[in-house]
Amino acid sequence: MCEIHRIKCGNVNCYILKNGSSAILVDTGKKEHFQQVLEACKAFHVKLIVLTHAHFDHAENAAQLSSTLDIPIGMHESDCDLLPSNFSQALSASTFLGKIVLSASLKEFAVHTVPEVKPDVLLREGDSLSSYGIDAQVLALPGHTDGSIGLDVEHRHLLVGDALMNMFYPTVSMLYHDRDAMLESAGKISSMGSRTIYFGHGKPVSNRKWG
Repeated sequence: MCEIHRIKCGNVNCYILKNGSSAILVDTGKKEHFQQVLEACKAFHVKLIVLTHAHFDHAENAAQLSSTLDIPIGMHESDCDLLPSNFSQALSASTFLGKIVLSASLKEFAVHTVPEVKPDVLLREGDSLSSYGIDAQVLALPGHTDGSIGLDVEHRHLLVGDALMNMFYPTVSMLYHDRDAMLESAGKISSMGSRTIYFGHGKPVSNRKWG
């Protein structure tokens, strides 16, 4: 049975999924949390880094962790354009809190980059991570970004990146590149029934109707 270890890096979550002697890292946090994430990884035999999407707060440490741990990086091809610049896919917000988060995010996009990430594995809907020792399937969850993905772990847990958020309260993503796609992804998550939802931001909750 897979264990899920949450690494709280400020307001961003990274996760280590462990099954027996195998583990994967989901998202990597901001550069100021590099050592924290690295030390967490050293307790496990991490075989893969999965990026739920390419915004810097989830991917800034990916290249350095990949090099240090000598492990590959997996992500969706549709987010590769965000690696040189997080401005490559415009973001919008409709709620008051969302607009505050958007303003803060855009200011950080201007000063942060994702250093030289070259994905080794391009992940798509339905891909299995069993070859890395983890019973999980990739979910395409576009909307927050074009290439946002999640992981369905043992049909019990869903890691959703920023397809949903729990910064202030559990909700659909406050920031989106494509609102219609974001709502469709939220509906897809709802339809999966009984699962624990693990967010890129905030504490886990039980699955519910989203959107």
